Amino acid sequence: MDILTDLEKRGLVNQVTDEEGLRKHLNENQVTLYCGFDPTGDSLHIGHLVPALLLKRFQEAGHRPIALVGGGTGMIGDPSGRSSERQLNSAEVVLGYSEKLSQQLAKLLDFDKEENAAVARNNHEWLSQMTIIDFLRDTGKHFGINYMLAKDSVESRIESGISFTEFSYMILQALDFQQLNEKENCTLQIGGSDQWGNITAGLEYIRRSAAGEKETEAFGLTMPLISKADGSKFGKTAGGAIWLDPEKTTPYEFYQFWINADDRDVVKFLKYFTFLGHDEIAELEKEVETQPEKRVAQRRLAEEMTRLVHDEEALKQAERISEALFSGDVKSLSGSEIEQGFKDVPAYHSKDKEPAMVELLVAAGISSSKRQAREDIKNGAVYINGERNQELSHTINNTDRIEDRFTIIRRGKKKYYLIRYV
Repeated sequence: MDILTDLEKRGLVNQVTDEEGLRKHLNENQVTLYCGFDPTGDSLHIGHLVPALLLKRFQEAGHRPIALVGGGTGMIGDPSGRSSERQLNSAEVVLGYSEKLSQQLAKLLDFDKEENAAVARNNHEWLSQMTIIDFLRDTGKHFGINYMLAKDSVESRIESGISFTEFSYMILQALDFQQLNEKENCTLQIGGSDQWGNITAGLEYIRRSAAGEKETEAFGLTMPLISKADGSKFGKTAGGAIWLDPEKTTPYEFYQFWINADDRDVVKFLKYFTFLGHDEIAELEKEVETQPEKRVAQRRLAEEMTRLVHDEEALKQAERISEALFSGDVKSLSGSEIEQGFKDVPAYHSKDKEPAMVELLVAAGISSSKRQAREDIKNGAVYINGERNQELSHTINNTDRIEDRFTIIRRGKKKYYLIRYV
């Protein structure tokens, strides 16, 4: 199966500028392709995974991917898919963001592969060298105002307003494609469906700038924007976006996002995000239809994604935390696993490492009063590190402290509290 057919079967192709021509081009050549990632934050999120992993799919099919970090365009702001202007960041901030994104992309692509190693580029390299006169004379003259106004990314902003800065973004992205085409023989740009106008502008610029010279063959391909069956925004939870940076979204939270995928979404996500074969995905789809309560497909999705974005140890850690929380046996967790698994539960900082249990329950807000605390303990509603404790006179001791830093108290079946000793 060729790469384009595989992508089509996975539902990863939204638009192609010339499907027949691109298929022939891919089948007959080792193609250099690129996707751009603007540093608008200090981490990629899971919405960026579809294009990043599409680069990886092309690399595994023998082609040569370029991961382009937009150190230059990130200073401007892409109007695509937005109803208002972006907040502009300083050059120092954009540089810092660019470095972090480059590190994350390096974990997803193979930059050491012998025959088709991935390439990292930053468009600040060429955009920062251009003068305004160069830009207007050599690039701007190829773009008609009517042509630009007809693009969705601009047309949708005409009424609400768009600055000249964001209006110019399309030309800068077109310049990226032209530069990579000229310097790296890059003949394919990929992106989300909201990038169609920018991609076709790049193709037009390549055609116009090469007029009278060699015939240039170049293509564009977009992926569909991801939607969820329940109508909520993909990649968002009550706690915010799902980031690839483990400091912003822990591997456990990352794992939980995927394992909680809706039955209506999980097969689509397996196709979009994993490298599982079509036959295996079909078997998992049967599991969803016949035994949805077992959540076999969700577990496989969570395993594949956590291993891919983080590593095997992070996956095992996420699984240990999940199992401990499900069983209630949390005393076997390490301090770092507690930090992850109990990141969002109410926490109380205690200066006393040996507080009386009744006093601690009240101070931490677990019980409303000493009388209520005694009733909770007496009725067996209080658990220390997963074990029921009904001793009214109990005082926290060294066996109750995990790594001498934490005690996990549960009141009732599901209400957890984290005691931190400072």
